[in-house]
Amino acid sequence: MALSEALLPEFDQEMATTRKVLERIPEDRLGWKPHPKSPTLGWLATHLTVLPYWMVVTIEQDSLDAAPAGGGSPLAQEATSRQEVLDLFDKNVAAARAALEGVSDEHLGKPWTLLAGGRTVFTLPRVATLRSFVISHMIHHRAQLGLYLRLNDVPVPAIYGPSADEAAF
Repeated sequence: MALSEALLPEFDQEMATTRKVLERIPEDRLGWKPHPKSPTLGWLATHLTVLPYWMVVTIEQDSLDAAPAGGGSPLAQEATSRQEVLDLFDKNVAAARAALEGVSDEHLGKPWTLLAGGRTVFTLPRVATLRSFVISHMIHHRAQLGLYLRLNDVPVPAIYGPSADEAAF
């Protein structure tokens, strides 16, 4: 089985679960944050919409400078509505899935580098980058968003099992 074929079921499951969480973001609370050091709910939701596109970048480019010298960060502008979040997420998930479907094992074994201001943060095989920098990174922030939902009295969907709000998963 090709590496991409092995990753696709996990990708599909995690993207569907992430969308369930994004569907619940309270549009009137996008500027809310639980602590002064925390990002806003809107920033966090927008970040989750961008992460699938990093799969495309990882497959199609050899590196990404997330904080290039002189600015011009590749990060998206913060979304201003739930619908904007969902539309961008769906668009990026479709692009990521298409990129993953067509990639060879040989290409997934090639190195990929994350830079910040021209400095190397890490270099990993693309397949490891897809699992850690994209999928696991998304799971981390999705859990963070789940906490934001709880703190705003928004029912948290069942994810890997029941939540306090949903018995079925």
